[in-house]
Amino acid sequence: MDPFGSVFIVIIVFILMLLASSIRILREYERGVIFRLGRLIDAKGPGLILLIPLVDRMVKVSLRTIVLDVPPQDVITRDNVSVKVSAVVYFRVLDASKAIVEVENFLFATSQLSQTTLRSILGQSELDELLAEREKINKWLQEIIDMQTEPWGIKVSLVEVKHIDLPQEMQRAMAKQAEAERERRAKVIAAEGEFQASTKLAEAAKILSTDPAALQLRYLQTLTIVAAENNSTTLFPIPIDLFKPFLDPRSK
Repeated sequence: MDPFGSVFIVIIVFILMLLASSIRILREYERGVIFRLGRLIDAKGPGLILLIPLVDRMVKVSLRTIVLDVPPQDVITRDNVSVKVSAVVYFRVLDASKAIVEVENFLFATSQLSQTTLRSILGQSELDELLAEREKINKWLQEIIDMQTEPWGIKVSLVEVKHIDLPQEMQRAMAKQAEAERERRAKVIAAEGEFQASTKLAEAAKILSTDPAALQLRYLQTLTIVAAENNSTTLFPIPIDLFKPFLDPRSK
């Protein structure tokens, strides 16, 4: 084989490899951060990207929302209760250039920042606030993490406290408290019912006392109700007026 022909083939192959390495295709959700001789040029994409061989370097960054699972953190609340709290953080890259240049690993940095912020913020809250006002705490966490990641070109859209693991002793204490609260409500409702019933009975007694015949009619109605239940016992109402001479001391 001609040595010049072999050299020519090698040169052609090398040129084709350079051309292939200079062509990049980015998806709709991807951006390419271009470095030319180590200097930041721009973030390009999506579509076809042409690079200068041996001069340009490209780092791909995804702009899709990333779901970051924050592992359980040991937190001591303001009222000195030890709990384990896990959360989930939703964020996305808005500025691909800042996400690559301003921080070494934006995913790891956001994860560590979320963990430390979770422990710090929940440590300033009491247990009852942590359980009852979770939406407020979620918003508070989101605002703080988003403010600290803004210089990295990252937008934190949502933070959710996922699970709160209470100690067994605290769970038993809360169960006793809830049971006592239910018993208190039951007693209050029963007392209110007795009060309303006594009030209505007093009003009915006043109405019946104005007309003795009405009381006799009420006796007969009660007798009808008792007889309708197939009861073998028969009741005969006796006017209370017959017993007044025996109950009145002045009549002796």
